[in-house]
Amino acid sequence: MDPIGNVPIFLALTRFQDDRSRRRSARLATVVAGVVIFLFALGGQQILNLVGISLESLQVAGGLLLLLIGYELLNPTGSSSLTTATEAGNVALVPLGTPLLAGPGAIAATMLAIADADDVGATLSVLGALVVALAVVYLGMRFATVVSHLLRPSAIDLVSRVLGLLVAAIGVQLLAEAIEIWVRDGVAG
Repeated sequence: MDPIGNVPIFLALTRFQDDRSRRRSARLATVVAGVVIFLFALGGQQILNLVGISLESLQVAGGLLLLLIGYELLNPTGSSSLTTATEAGNVALVPLGTPLLAGPGAIAATMLAIADADDVGATLSVLGALVVALAVVYLGMRFATVVSHLLRPSAIDLVSRVLGLLVAAIGVQLLAEAIEIWVRDGVAG
């Protein structure tokens, strides 16, 4: 979760929303991300085992989703599922809540931190840190409207396209890391 880096992405994805809708999207995306990460923090390995997928498979899926989001940010004029979701106001759930905020990296990091926690106090510390991180992310998106009023639409469009490239690169990085683990361990799935 990147509170500062998500602000321009948030602005790009909510460009068709008014200030009130943007605040609602910020709130909803934060809640969705919190629920997803808390679920995986407390029972993530069991969830993955139940459906028979590895953490690397989750990482590949997240990487592919980020590639798609990056492409759609680079090509905002095309008719796409992201554009339709943005116009309909559902962008808070997907892609903001997940996979941008509650992506494979945040999920895996939280799962590992919980697994390394030795006692209840350490577990509560990890969960408390997660709450603080979510609060900071929410505040960043909540006050992104201030940034949107300072920038012209063409500047937001330029930033969204540059960030589309970066989001796509993050997706490629997630894919590469998962494939590297699969090759190293000799396991594919």
